[in-house]
Amino acid sequence: MEKLETIVEEIRAEFEAKSAVRDTALQRSRTLIRYCANTIRATHRGDFDEAQNLMATARESARELVDDLEPYPDLYYAGYTRDALKEYVEAQVVYAFIRKGDLPTPSELGVESSAFLKGLAEAASEMRRYALDLMRQNKLERAEEILGVMDDVYSQLMTVDFPDAITDGLRRTTDMLRGVVQRTRGDLTTAFRQEMMRQALQDFEERIGMEA
Repeated sequence: MEKLETIVEEIRAEFEAKSAVRDTALQRSRTLIRYCANTIRATHRGDFDEAQNLMATARESARELVDDLEPYPDLYYAGYTRDALKEYVEAQVVYAFIRKGDLPTPSELGVESSAFLKGLAEAASEMRRYALDLMRQNKLERAEEILGVMDDVYSQLMTVDFPDAITDGLRRTTDMLRGVVQRTRGDLTTAFRQEMMRQALQDFEERIGMEA
C-alpha cells in the first residue's frame, strides 16, 4: 500500500502542475483575445502606430501561451487556446489587408495551419466592415479592391476540402464567409449604381445650365 500511496501522490503532483498551467493558459487566452480585439479596432480607426504596439504585445502573449502549453498537448488543443490563437491570426491579417502589407505565414506567427486558416477566414469577414466604411466615404475603387481580397480568400479556402476533424471546422467558417462576400458584393453594386446615377444627374444639370 505504501507504493500505491507514492503513485497517487506523484499523480496528484502532476495534476496540480497541469492545473496551474491550465489556469495560466485561460488567463493568457483572455488577455490575448483582448489585445487582438483592440488591435483590430485601432486598425479600423487608422491608428496604425497603436495597432503595431498592440500587435507586438499580442505576439509576446501568444508566444508565452504556446511555450507554456508545449508539454501539455491536450491543453494546447483545448478550445480556449485555439480560439485565442485564431483571434491572433485575425488581428495580424486584418492589419496586413488594410495596410496592403505582406501576409504573415503560419510559421511566422507560430500557429498551426488550422488556426491560421480559420483566422484568415474571419479576417476576410472582418473586411466587410472596412469595405462599408469605404463605401460611406465614396471610395468605391478601394472598396472594390477589398472585395477582391475577400473573394480571393474565399476561393482559396474552398480548395481546402478536408474533414472537420483535420481542419477544426473550417468548412463552417468558410460557408459564413461566402455569405459575407455575397452581401458585400451586393452593397458595392448598389453603391456603384447610385454613384452612376448621381454622376448622370450632375452631368444633366450641367448641360441644362449651359443651355440656359
